[in-house]
Amino acid sequence: ESVTAFGWLMSDMWLGEFDCVSPEVFHSVLGKRYPTFSKRTQQDAQEFLICVLNELHEGLKKVRAHLCKRRCVTDAKASRGSVSETSIITQLFEGQLSYDIMCLECKTTIDRPERFTVLSLPIPSTSTCSLQDCLKCFFQQDILTWNNQIQCSWCGTKQDAAVKATITKAPQIIIFHLKRFEWQGKHKRKLSTDICYPLSNLDLSPYSSPLFCKDAEYSLCAVVNHSGFLDDGHYTAFCKHSVTKNWYSFDDAQITKIPNASVQSDTAYLLFY
Repeated sequence: ESVTAFGWLMSDMWLGEFDCVSPEVFHSVLGKRYPTFSKRTQQDAQEFLICVLNELHEGLKKVRAHLCKRRCVTDAKASRGSVSETSIITQLFEGQLSYDIMCLECKTTIDRPERFTVLSLPIPSTSTCSLQDCLKCFFQQDILTWNNQIQCSWCGTKQDAAVKATITKAPQIIIFHLKRFEWQGKHKRKLSTDICYPLSNLDLSPYSSPLFCKDAEYSLCAVVNHSGFLDDGHYTAFCKHSVTKNWYSFDDAQITKIPNASVQSDTAYLLFY
């Protein structure tokens, strides 16, 4: 049902018969599965995005499984194994990190792979910084101590460890979530840091494995902005038209063509490359 509603939304958007399109039907269908988003209170766009991607993946995965059952009778086990993990969503958005975890006592290193669809990046400054600063902060080596120690199989005890992430599979579309909301003691606050991000030639090779990720350069295709505060804010979007390459601002029913210079925003919350 969610996939069908999303399909109609895509058709309405691209047919060009309306000045603007409201996603109310898709929102209503999704609200049945995720009641949190049916409320009229402000919700988090990153959490909503993950729910949408998961819902579309599950729906489209089932369709692929049904088709494969009819076509791939000879290798049913292999079909089920691959189909259960694959959809157009995973093909477009899913990447993989590898965490190198080294015991600081015996220097034994293990690799721990982890799939992702959204990378949540820390913001290392309260005034101004770049997307590269956020990426360096995310991919820097961390030391695990105290309650975060690892159980070293070689030492047989818990030990301090060094951990470092590397991209081993770069997705076609990579989504960055800028962690603007953080806890300060018992209170949550919003970081209004002005983050400079490139519109093209984003190079992820410094954070990628050369064996698996080649030509990992990206161009910006969309931005989700959040203005206001934690409980009283407003979401807008900038999107690049895939055919004309023009940028547009989407603010509820207001759709406006904007120059490239206006795409840089101090309210950016999600970046799509």
